[in-house]
This record gives sequence, C-alpha cells and structure tokens, in this order.
Amino acid sequence: MAGKLVIVESPAKARTLNRILGRGYTIKASLGHVRDLPRASLGVDIDDGFTPQYVIPAQKKKVVGEIKKEASKADSVYLATDPDREGEAISWHLVEAVKLNKGKTPMHRVVFHEISRDAVQAAFQRPRSIDMNLVNAQQARRVLDRLVGYKLSPLLWRKVQRGLSAGRVQSVAVRMIVDREQEIQDFVPQEYWIVDVELAPVKEEEAAFKARLFALGDGTKLSIGSKDQADEVIADLEGAQYVVKSIETKPVTRQPAPPFITSTLQQEAWRKLHFPAGRTMAIAQQLYEGLPLGREGSVGLITYMRTDSTHVADSAIAEARQFIHDKYGAKFLPPKPRSFARKAKWAQEAHEAIRPTKIHRQPEQLGQFLSSAQLKLYELIWKRMVASQMSAASYETTSVEIEASKAQKQPRRKAGYLLKAASSVLKFSGFMAVYSEGRDDDEQREISVSLPRLKVGDRLIHLTTFPEQCFTQPPPRYTEATLIKALEQQGIGRPSTYAPILSTIQEREYVNKPEGRFRPTELGTIVNRILTQHFPGIVDVGFTAQMEEQLDRIAQGKREWIGALQKFYPAFQDMVDKAWTNVEKVSMDRASEKTCPNCGRPMVIKVGRFGKFLACSGYPDCKTTMPYLVKTGVRCPECGGELLERVSKKKKIFYGCSNFPRCQFAVNRRPMPEPCPGCGNLLVQYREGWGRCVACKRKVRLPEPEKQQEGAPIGKP
Repeated sequence: MAGKLVIVESPAKARTLNRILGRGYTIKASLGHVRDLPRASLGVDIDDGFTPQYVIPAQKKKVVGEIKKEASKADSVYLATDPDREGEAISWHLVEAVKLNKGKTPMHRVVFHEISRDAVQAAFQRPRSIDMNLVNAQQARRVLDRLVGYKLSPLLWRKVQRGLSAGRVQSVAVRMIVDREQEIQDFVPQEYWIVDVELAPVKEEEAAFKARLFALGDGTKLSIGSKDQADEVIADLEGAQYVVKSIETKPVTRQPAPPFITSTLQQEAWRKLHFPAGRTMAIAQQLYEGLPLGREGSVGLITYMRTDSTHVADSAIAEARQFIHDKYGAKFLPPKPRSFARKAKWAQEAHEAIRPTKIHRQPEQLGQFLSSAQLKLYELIWKRMVASQMSAASYETTSVEIEASKAQKQPRRKAGYLLKAASSVLKFSGFMAVYSEGRDDDEQREISVSLPRLKVGDRLIHLTTFPEQCFTQPPPRYTEATLIKALEQQGIGRPSTYAPILSTIQEREYVNKPEGRFRPTELGTIVNRILTQHFPGIVDVGFTAQMEEQLDRIAQGKREWIGALQKFYPAFQDMVDKAWTNVEKVSMDRASEKTCPNCGRPMVIKVGRFGKFLACSGYPDCKTTMPYLVKTGVRCPECGGELLERVSKKKKIFYGCSNFPRCQFAVNRRPMPEPCPGCGNLLVQYREGWGRCVACKRKVRLPEPEKQQEGAPIGKP
C-alpha cells in the first residue's frame, strides 16, 4: 500500500516522528550524510569550476538502496532533516543519491525546530522546496576545508611527521592557544600591595568590618609597589584618625540572561557541569531527537541545539509566563514579556534559542527516564529558559568612603588616605530563585562585606591592618568555555563547528588540557610556527572570520559560491608551492637517557601512530623499539610499584603500574602524591584544584602550588 515516506538522519528522531505522525507514514533514517567527497583523493575538479566529485561511501550503499526501494512505493516523499545548512545539504544529497528528482513522486522539504506534535504537524502543512542557497553555503565550506586540508596535510607529513593535519578553522584555534601561551611566557610580573584595615564604630567593636585603601586623601589613586612603600603607609594608617566621609546607598537591578544558544550552552555546561563541548552536544542531540518517557513514548525535550539566535516563539514565552505566575507568583513575573530577538554578529539562519519543548515538563518529573547527564543538561536548559522570563533581581548596595588623617597636630607628610568598604544586600531574588549564570574562574568577583549602621561623621577605631603582597598575573589559559567564547567573538566557526574544533585539536595532539586548561604541545607549537610563517593569511583570525562572513552571504543568496572559491584558491596554491621549497624538515626526535639493549647506541624519543616510543638511533641498522614511559613519582596503592603515564591504542592517556602485567592497577586520571586525608588511599586529579580518592570517593581540595602567602596582621590583636 502506497503511503508517505519521511526521511530523517537518525533512528532516534525516526522513533519520535513515528509516534507523532502515526499510520500512513513510513520513516527511514539516512544515518547522516549519504554522499561525501572521496577520502583517497582531493575530490574537487579545480579546472572545472571547483566541481565536487561526490561518492556514496561503501557503508551507506545499503541505506541508499533501502531508501530508494521505499521511495519507489511511496506516493510522496518528505525530507525532514535538521533545520540548518548541514541538514539542508543532507536532504539535497539524498535527492541526488536516490534520484528522487528523476521520478514522478512529489518531493517536499519540511523544517521544524522542535520535535513536538504541534511543530511537526505545522511543518507538514507548510512544506517547501530545498533551499539551494543553504546547500551551496555548505558545499562551499566543505570544498574550502577540503582544499586547505588536502593541500597542507601532505606538506606537514613530509616536513614534520606522518599523521598530521591542518584545517582552515582548527589551525586558527591552535594559533590562539599558542599565542596565549607566548603571552604567558613573555609576561613579567609586577609587584603591588593591597592594604585592608579592620575598623569598628567607637562604641561597637563587635561590629567590625574591613575597608580597603584605594587613594590619597585628595583623591589621587594610590599604587604601592614595594614593601618599603607598604611599611610607610602602614605606619601612617596605624597612627591615623578614621572618620566616615560619605555614604551612598542605591538600588541595583540584575537582569536575567537570555535563553541558550549553542555557544553559551557549551560554555555554561563546562562551567557548571564540567562537560566538554563534544559531550554537551551529544547529550543535547539526544534530548532534541527524543527519549522514551513512559506512557508518553518517545518525546523531543528541547528545540534544535545548533543555533545562534536568542529568539523564542511567542507561544513558548506565553507558556513560560503562565508557569511562572502559577508556581512563583505574580511578583516574579515582569509586566511585559522579555524579548531576546537580538542575534549574534555573523549569525546565520534565523532559528529559535535552545529551550524546552514544554515548560511544564519539569526536570524533577524526568529523573526516572533520563540518565544523570541527560537530566543535568536538561535542567540547565529548563532553568535558563524559565529564568529568562522572570523579574529582575534587586539589590541594595551601600558604598562607604572613609578618611584616614594624621592624629591631632602632627605634621602631615601626605594629605591622608581614603578607604572604601561596600556591601550588597539582596532585596528580591527574582529570576535568581531559579537560576544564576555561572562565571569563568578567571573573572574577578566583587568583594562585599557586612557593614554596621554608619552615618557621615562617625569616628572609627583602628583594630588591625592586613597588608598583602601581590603580583600582576598573566592572561589565563583558555578553558573550553573561554575558548568557545573567544572563537564566537572573533567570528571563527559556527554553532555546528565549536565542538569538532576542540575535539580535533586535541586528537591531533596539537594541544592538551591539563587541569582543564588548554596548553600547546611541542608538536602544536612547531606546526603553528610553520603555518604562521608560510601561510599567514590562512591562520589569520581576521581572514578566517571574513571567510565565515562570505559563507553567510552565500547562505543568504547574496554571493555566488564558485566565485568565492575562485577568489581564494590562486593565492593559496601559490603559498603551497612556495612552502614545499622553503619549509625545512623538522625532526621531532628527542634524546633520551636510555641506551639500546641490543647495540648500545643511544635511544631517541619518537612520535608514532600511538604516541611516543623509544627507538634506536642506529636505525635502519638496528630496529629496536621500546615503550616510552613517563614516571609520576606516585606509588601504586596495590603493590607499591610506580605509576607510569601510558597511552592506549585510542590515544587516551592513563596511569598504570610499572609492574604490569603482574599488577594490573590503572586509573584514567592523574595520580596525586598526597594521600586521601580520610582513608590514606590514592588521590587522583578530579578537576582543576580538586582530587578524588579512588577508594572512598572523597573529594579533596588540593593545595595551590607556589601561592604567595598573605601578609600577617599588623597592629592591634
């Protein structure tokens, strides 16, 4: 019996649509792209207008055959792939591979941003044709990335080592990390001192508070750059009289953040859940495509997760406002709905923000159906959406300025000093009753103290002085959150590319991520040096952002895609030709302390397919190789042997006992020399600044290395 054939990308999405559409529809999954450029060759005919030479991969021929068979029996075909450039291209490739455009069967493209009954039915009532502008934008990106990758990678193989790759976007990300590391290495710390003074009202010493020195008495900013200067100031402060000079109290409101877009979801998931970008997107994909919720069947829980728009549908806003009114009360609801229609710079097609498909589907109701990670991410998305439509939080902030002057008629060397203390009191929680945005570790926090009742002219007594020697800090290394933020701000990549970029540069071992922060490896630094010297335009942040803008113009129908490639390629090919001549061979071999057990010659450290290994320097006369093991200095908790850093066949670092295979103890996180304070067992690195016991699972705050000690209190005890 003829019916309607619906083609989607994944089986999970197919199951959810099957529940919504019901009888009369046959739903098949393409399992992603069904055509691509060949892996063994460039696959682009440069002389024929950059024509892509698409092939059907061997593993997809069965899928294409099954879809073709179903299409021949259908009375209409609906292409329901994802609502972005990649999804549009998958639909177009399906048409070409299955030859849907050759038959008489009607063909339709349907687009929905959430897999809910209303959204799907509305999409099927308003089908459209394939948008070739979006397809061409995706083709241009694919061909551009293929040209760069397939031209640069062989150069790196020959000049550095086999297995390397370069990419138009990934290489810029590596450059940003390398440049940041160079800034850190070049940074020269500058000494400065912070001086806090503990004060109290004359009649209420128990109401003591701290104020910070910030200026001379005439308002001139005060900078203390040495201990001698600090001692002089401290002596003045200890003999000073303190009077409240001014008090300013004012209300402050804090507005909620907009609902998530792809980049902000990845950033917040890293800050609050410590999820890498790749894991965040994988879980978000599951929530979007649908998960079984008991009697409800398979349900799509969130809208499409690759978006750079903060727009939210009017119906979703109305539902959120009604929920807020019913659950939290009218005072938590602003008079008018909040609008977040502003889109990020370089934004592409208009999508919705990432939000729950149903606000009334609260996280606590889903605990039995979702995994722990799925529930955590859904809760983050749900709370962010609800909070975005709630009232602002309100604070009352008080800032007190205190004058410190020399006692009585003693001659003044300076015009006294000014100190400041501030307090902030939450008057109404508003959206913060549900959600508060996380911050990066390197963001400065406001310092607030609890202040007693004061009025202008009140005299204060000096209790203690707290000087602290500090040094200016270099810019922090990137975390996943801050690197994604920097890429977005620079216009590098798009919502669908952030996670693959971060994954690729780690898989290629151009960077690693100790303690959650990116550092370039020696290999990454060498590759970056070659690319910046010989391909400055390709790894230039501004050039890459400009190319992204050109791709957006193609998607909008404002630029022809072949023309964009024709403008790029000649200069690029010229750089490639010159590089083959000018780039010198780089040896990645490093000397080691070991000698070859067979011929006695020195062993060298080489990098192979599965990481570093030791090889005889007498190759090819002597072909002896040995594993390269990095010592940790930490004893195995089972046999007392030393734990060594090893690399698995999947290039994952783990730590195993030196007595393997007799002792098979291993952990996949870096072991810590300090034992667990609870049970004395092994601690492993849990996250930045934290360890976790392998036995009792206790979490322990690790000591900060080389932390400058604070100055001891001086003055009255």
